[in-house]
Amino acid sequence: MRVLVVEDEPDLASVVARVLTDAGWSVDTAADGEAALAMARDDVYDLVVLDLMLPDMPGDEVLAALRAHGRPLPVLVLTARDEVQDRVRLLDSGADDYVIKPFEPAELVSRCRALVRRAAGHDRAAISIGDVEIDIARRIVTRGGSEVGLTPREFRVLEYLALHRGRVVSRQELMGHLYSDADDTWSNVLDVYISSLRRKLRSDIIETRRGHGFTIPD
Repeated sequence: MRVLVVEDEPDLASVVARVLTDAGWSVDTAADGEAALAMARDDVYDLVVLDLMLPDMPGDEVLAALRAHGRPLPVLVLTARDEVQDRVRLLDSGADDYVIKPFEPAELVSRCRALVRRAAGHDRAAISIGDVEIDIARRIVTRGGSEVGLTPREFRVLEYLALHRGRVVSRQELMGHLYSDADDTWSNVLDVYISSLRRKLRSDIIETRRGHGFTIPD
């Protein structure tokens, strides 16, 4: 998954980025609202983590602009405001969830994962496809009850396709959502990951649609 962290304090931005990277996310950062909106228009993010205190415009305005863009992009707000009326206003303004600073890293990661799952239409932390189960919270994959050893990037590919089950995901979309440093030359790497996943899972749950991309059918 790919997340945009909008935070003007370098130290805090670094902490949030490191926490999410360690949890298996691909992370980009923006230090102000204008940069964040420009990056979000690229339409490659699965989630935005937004601080309210930004130098050029309030986070509330950034949130409103993101919502005006029309894409149902999950937004998690970082806030120091812990009054009930402040939290209610945030949610009514379009935030999907919030974390009060200072925060526990585990809570931040858990809330981010929950938002992405819900945005993709999954309520549970685990996705079952036949006898294959993908535990997104623990980042563990099992087949027939036995754990399957996947590399972090193999897990990311499988996770993204599972969250978007039933839809053909293009190579460009898959690379854009998984890796912030990807370019077109990386596209062939996907074939290696898909081949390895099929071998390790001993399953053809991932289908290749030539000229279109990859899918896990319903």
